Amino acid sequence: MIQTLSLAPGFTLRCYEDNRFKQGGLSLQMVRPMCREEAAMNALLPAVLLRGSKNSPDLRDITLRLDHLYGAGVGTLVRRVGDYQTIGLSCTFIEDRFALPGDQVLAPMADFLRELFLEPVLENGIFRNDYVEGEKRNLIAAIAAQKNDKRVYAGNQMLTHMCGTDSYGIPRLGQIPEVEAISAEGLYTHYRKILKTSPMEIFYVGSAKPEYVAELLKPLCVSEDPIPLPPQTVLCPAEPAEIKEQMDVTQGRLCLGFTTPVTTRDPGFAALQVMNAIFGGGMTSKLFMQVREKLSLCYDIGSSYYGSKGVMTVAAGIEFSQKEVAQSQILAQLEACRKGDMTEEEILSAKQGIITQLQATHDAPGSIESYYATSALNGLAMTPMEYIRAVEKVSLQDIKEAAESVQLHTVYFLEGEA
Repeated sequence: MIQTLSLAPGFTLRCYEDNRFKQGGLSLQMVRPMCREEAAMNALLPAVLLRGSKNSPDLRDITLRLDHLYGAGVGTLVRRVGDYQTIGLSCTFIEDRFALPGDQVLAPMADFLRELFLEPVLENGIFRNDYVEGEKRNLIAAIAAQKNDKRVYAGNQMLTHMCGTDSYGIPRLGQIPEVEAISAEGLYTHYRKILKTSPMEIFYVGSAKPEYVAELLKPLCVSEDPIPLPPQTVLCPAEPAEIKEQMDVTQGRLCLGFTTPVTTRDPGFAALQVMNAIFGGGMTSKLFMQVREKLSLCYDIGSSYYGSKGVMTVAAGIEFSQKEVAQSQILAQLEACRKGDMTEEEILSAKQGIITQLQATHDAPGSIESYYATSALNGLAMTPMEYIRAVEKVSLQDIKEAAESVQLHTVYFLEGEA
């Protein structure tokens, strides 16, 4: 279903040929090892590139050009996939077969994306300062908004403490002081450097033949010496550590971080996903039904599993005084999973929730791109249908073994000021 073509060393095109949709999709992503020194510049760069190109130097010109392409859309991509940070642009556009006779959309869209990527609007040989400063303000506001959302902030803080010097603890968007320090000249120098050294992942979904798409996109292959990406790593287990932070908040945020050697690259991945769903992945999970509904120890609670890194987290909103008992009950529910203390109904509900999400993967070009583009980088070698079959085969013993692989690493508690 996915056809993979190498356009040049370090340039990979993945095509999902499908004629069910009126719209096609195309994404271009430079892949970088997640690095604190460049995370903020990487996050800022796509937004600056989207401000204008040599032939369409401002947002008005870009809008007019997209209008002429039947209202196509272009956006930025900034992702963290395990130890990698991917940055680039994505676009959606009407399929050529739905355009007026004689009109083409895919070819000029691909060329426009190339232009935005490789021919940015410059001033005195560097990025326009007003464009850089404007996008810096937007990025700073986005980072600040994460701190204002205490759920997001506490989760990020827990990962930062948990991962220490590991790349997975680096904020996806960088940090505000790092953004503030970026200059137009420095960002342009960085852009020229990573353009020459970064592997590029290109993903297309639509009805065009892969060979035709490849010809359209070969002009993007300008990297002189793409660096090989280091393999994805697993976060090492450690003696559990506890961190408390005080802030002017009315509700406590309790976050627990766990490690597991099971990742997207392991045969036990599906079992770990099912275990996580039973443990805290939904409204029928043990954490929700027992800790929240039965014991009333929290306002909200849930668990997440990051398979690319082998990390599982639990986040809960609680009264300050309930920290110890809530933590104890969370760990008790994990122990129940280790012992296989679960009903057939719990297992079926967990499986069905995962299967329903996977069945929706092929419902839209954007979800197809998101699944396959990230799977290629995190080592998930299963199509959604193969994934579904793996989930269906998960047994009670598989779930118990998955739970036994999970070990507490970090406890983070955000509490009110004394």
